[in-house]
Amino acid sequence: MCSCGESRRGWGPYAPSPVLFLSLFVSAAPFGLLGEETRQVSLEVPGWPDHPQNLLHIRAVGPNSTLHYVWSSLGPPAVVLVATNTPHSVLSINWTRLLSPEPDGGLAVLPKDSIQFSSALVFTRLLEFDSAASGAAAEPPGKPYPPYSLAEFWWNNITDSLQPATLSATFWGHPARDPAGTFANGSLAFRVQAFDRAGRAAQPPRLLHTADTCQLELVLAGASPRGNRSLFGIEVATLGQGPGCPVIQERHSIDDEYAPAVFQLDQLLWGSPPSGFVQWRPVVFSQEQADRDSALSCQASPLHPTLAHSLPPTLAHSLPQSPVVQAFFGPQQNYCTFSLTFGASTGPGYWDQHYLSWSVLLGLGPPPVDALSPLILGIMAVALGAPGLLLLGVGVALLLHRTHPSEYRSIT
Repeated sequence: MCSCGESRRGWGPYAPSPVLFLSLFVSAAPFGLLGEETRQVSLEVPGWPDHPQNLLHIRAVGPNSTLHYVWSSLGPPAVVLVATNTPHSVLSINWTRLLSPEPDGGLAVLPKDSIQFSSALVFTRLLEFDSAASGAAAEPPGKPYPPYSLAEFWWNNITDSLQPATLSATFWGHPARDPAGTFANGSLAFRVQAFDRAGRAAQPPRLLHTADTCQLELVLAGASPRGNRSLFGIEVATLGQGPGCPVIQERHSIDDEYAPAVFQLDQLLWGSPPSGFVQWRPVVFSQEQADRDSALSCQASPLHPTLAHSLPPTLAHSLPQSPVVQAFFGPQQNYCTFSLTFGASTGPGYWDQHYLSWSVLLGLGPPPVDALSPLILGIMAVALGAPGLLLLGVGVALLLHRTHPSEYRSIT
């Protein structure tokens, strides 16, 4: 389990040991010397007459490979990730099949024998908990309210938010039926951004991205909570590799320049690299201007196969089918599900500004590895170099003292 809310792993004091300090320095230093890899990235919105435009195809072409990210709000929001070993692979859509009750075979990447890796993520439900009820009577993070099924949301036409200059687009939506009016002034948004080279985002948590990745920022804004101190979360389903589930790993760093006081990086790995990954820092923000004052913890549950006989109460339900995932992979797939909960019952929360944002990186190939920042390298240089310079100065002074003839003359 990714216990991202523990203080030593998240927003609390964490003092890395000297061994960790040196090992991270040695392991991270070579990555800072690697050159940038670039790709030719294009965003396409395939359409079908008289049907909402809710499919986004990101195609990233390199010298010897192509990456395909197919985002969709048909059913619950989902993304299909495909890596091929040719720069000439293309996406093929059979709209008649894709929009039918049985979409199997409606989506393909051709040629099929060029596919090296493929998987998917499906964002199934928006969760809400009464944090005031957490404790002995209810499992943390609190008593659950009825969740919002994202398959029953109304979503915008993606062309309305397409930004080719920044390689970004936004799916935003609200419940199609909202008798209580909780989303009367609110929305749930999925902001997708692709990259053609390595770099970092301008705002925290400033995840390190490469040309092999794209970033998703999930934003809940303006929705009315059903409790005074409601905690929100998101349920995510992914394809298992074989009979088991992917794994969630925790990595630690001594560098907190890009996300102050966060020394942890969590990642879901579908298999041994190079395959695919999902990567995030265990932090969300309760204000649009993300900073340390608005930072909240993030807790991730373990992954559970959907066919397990005993699921936690929050996961005991049938998953809504994603047409694009079923169209590409077929109906008989092994899904694994986990959930992320944002915030805690104490401190700041969604109730302050009615705003939450969480960023996650999706990629194909090996996950990016954080090099030590210039600030940390400078501190290390001073910390490790000052004693050496002092010893050198003392040695030079002693040497000069011995080589100069003494000016003392005895009086006879």
